[in-house]
Order: sequence, then structure tokens, then C-alpha cells
Amino acid sequence: MEDKTQNNKRFQPAVEAIRRLLKSDRQILLLAIDGRTGAGKTTIAKYLASRFDCNLFHLDDYYLQAHQRTPERLHEVGGNVDYERFKEEVLLPVLAGEKVHYRPFNYLTMDFDDAYARDIPPKRLNIFEGTYSMHPYFGDPFQYHIFMDVKYPQQIANVIDRQGTAELDDYIDKWIPKTDRYIDAFKVQERCELTIAFESESLV
Repeated sequence: MEDKTQNNKRFQPAVEAIRRLLKSDRQILLLAIDGRTGAGKTTIAKYLASRFDCNLFHLDDYYLQAHQRTPERLHEVGGNVDYERFKEEVLLPVLAGEKVHYRPFNYLTMDFDDAYARDIPPKRLNIFEGTYSMHPYFGDPFQYHIFMDVKYPQQIANVIDRQGTAELDDYIDKWIPKTDRYIDAFKVQERCELTIAFESESLV
């Protein structure tokens, strides 16, 4: 795991980028954080949210519902997220400067997490975090894009640290390949102004 001092230094380019964005005349600012599995997307998003007055939205809260999990959808590049609902319930209200009725979907229970549903008032700065944040279904409404990268050995170590080993085979055989396929097909990294790599002294 990385310590806070390391994150402070590594995430500084993102902090500086947001400070530049805030100097613009735009009334609504959107920032996307996409990247590889286990690369630290949620970590940097929470760090930035602690530094700035912003709304933070997680794509992991918009897992596919049971009726969407058709063979065709699961085979679709970038199809492993409810991008339709995310656009309708989150992205469009943010762009309109309206409140968001946020309804996380729990992939473990395969149901909506009503206890965590809430209304989120509009804010000027909005951070969208998670794999598929830059899905072409959304167009490109973002003023800045960050790609989180990680080498495979560190990626596996991070998955184990976060999830344990019970689901490791699924990550190796399914989730990591699906993410990599999406990143390659839609040239996600190439569309980003900033790439931040996960670094660990123990695995350099």
C-alpha cells in the first residue's frame, strides 16, 4: 500500500490541473478518472475530493442489473456497466446544473442499495471515477481526463490486497481482460491529458 506522502507527491499533477480548470470561466467542470483495474482510480478520486469542494461519482455504483446481463451485453466492449442509467441519472443532471438522485447498485446483492441512495446538490467541480468513465456512450463532456496505469505484477498484488484471493481467478480471467479490451478499443489512455502510474518500491 502507498503512504499518504507518496500519494501527495504522485497526485500533485492532478491537483495542479484542477487548479487550472477552476480558473476558467466555465460554470460546470467535469473531470474523468479512468484506467486499469487496481491502478488506484478510487484512491486518487478520494484524495482529490478531500482537496477540493466537488461531487464525486463512482462508476462501480452502476453495475449491470440482472435483466441487462445478456450474453450480448456481457460480450460487448465496455458493456460491463449500466452506462444508460449513469448517463440519465448522473451525467445529464450534472451538465444541467441540477441535483442528482444517486442510486448505487450492489453487485453482491444484485439490488439497489436503498440505504445509500441520496440527493446530491449541484457543485461546480464534478469528478467521475472508475473504469468506463470515458465510455463513448457519454460523448466527451469532460474538461480533463486522467488515466491511471499499473504494471501487471503490481496490478495482481493490488487486487489481492483489496479483494483477497477468493475472486482472483475471476479478475485474471475476466475483469482485467475486459478492462484492457475497453481501454485498447476506445484508446482511453491516448485521450487523457495526464497518466499517473502506480508505483511500489517493493515491485519496481
